[in-house]
Amino acid sequence: MPESMDSSHGPSFVQMLAESIDSLRLLGRRSVLALLGIAIGSAAIVALLNIGHSAAEEMMRMFKGMGTDILVVNFPAKPGDRPLPATLDTSAVRRNVPALTYVAPISLNGMTVRHAGRTANTTVVGTTSGLRSIIGLRLASGRFLSDFDHKSTFAVIGAQIAHDLEANGQPIKVGDRLQMGNYVFEVIGIAQSLQANSLIPIDVNQSIIIPIEGLRRVHPLPAISGIVAKALPLANLAATADILHRYLAGLFVGREVNVQIPQQLLDGLKRQSDTFSYLLAGLGGISLLVGGVGVMNVMLMNVAERRREIGLRMALGARPRDIRMLFLLEAANLALAGALLGAVFGLAAAYAFTRFSGWTFSLAPLALPLGIGSSLIIALFFGLYPAMAAAQLQPVQALRDA
Repeated sequence: MPESMDSSHGPSFVQMLAESIDSLRLLGRRSVLALLGIAIGSAAIVALLNIGHSAAEEMMRMFKGMGTDILVVNFPAKPGDRPLPATLDTSAVRRNVPALTYVAPISLNGMTVRHAGRTANTTVVGTTSGLRSIIGLRLASGRFLSDFDHKSTFAVIGAQIAHDLEANGQPIKVGDRLQMGNYVFEVIGIAQSLQANSLIPIDVNQSIIIPIEGLRRVHPLPAISGIVAKALPLANLAATADILHRYLAGLFVGREVNVQIPQQLLDGLKRQSDTFSYLLAGLGGISLLVGGVGVMNVMLMNVAERRREIGLRMALGARPRDIRMLFLLEAANLALAGALLGAVFGLAAAYAFTRFSGWTFSLAPLALPLGIGSSLIIALFFGLYPAMAAAQLQPVQALRDA
């Protein structure tokens, strides 16, 4: 019958939908296997996108918790650069950059420390009292450095170093003595464990903190390696960073000055997480393509086995577009069932993974639309050829070959 005939003479959409579901039910195991192929692809996309999104959100959450008002200055060195001074006038920095509340220079030196016969390799950090407020350091016991300790041989030790220097099961305590080089330093504070901060160039847990002037006792030519600062709560960090950069560039003529703010790193993390999500979606898409090939194989076998039925339908007045729509609906039903099943399993897998990793589950906005939508598109694409092949059969030939 001509394909241009009015659609009112053909079966309704609801009738074809019901018939397509019945046909898939008769296929049994083969339709289940094709459905599982789509489900695996959909689950892979949904799970991987949600895991990637949750990982990125967790990283952002941790980073923001470390402080979004911190500025970090470093001085990339090149051959022939002038050496940096051993100390920094932090009061002058705050006067010239009023938006800063705390400023602390940092000078690093790796060395071996001894206590009661125990030794540990550590980083000795020379700094000032402002560091505690900048990084939010808390003490398990004792106190931190003060502005009056600059000439004293005092030390604040990190939690891991305190553990490493335990002697005969006796924990190190305030008042104990540490030998660093030829000098003995008195422990005035023991820091609580502090989560690592990618902005701050030191690991407090593995460090011993002393007055920056005292670093001359353990290093012949100390020099500041960086500066950390904290801005006022409502300060414009970008503008503050620009003012600080200009001031330090004029102070340290001939040295490159690099001022970092959290937003720069947050933007970098966002770009990395987006790239990671695209990669994961691509991996899930490969699984979905395999599922689409499975749908095409099942539908081609379905067309081959139902040639007699197709011939009878056409002989009784079914149009090619009716046949095409019937088989496309079968592919769409397979895809929809597989996509929904895969989405549920994908969400469950992503949730279980994030809980196991100790993260907070965060639903990726595009995970479900992309997982379900791409499953439908792939299945319809691979189901189109079998549907067109069925629609192009000639009734007489189909009945003769059946």
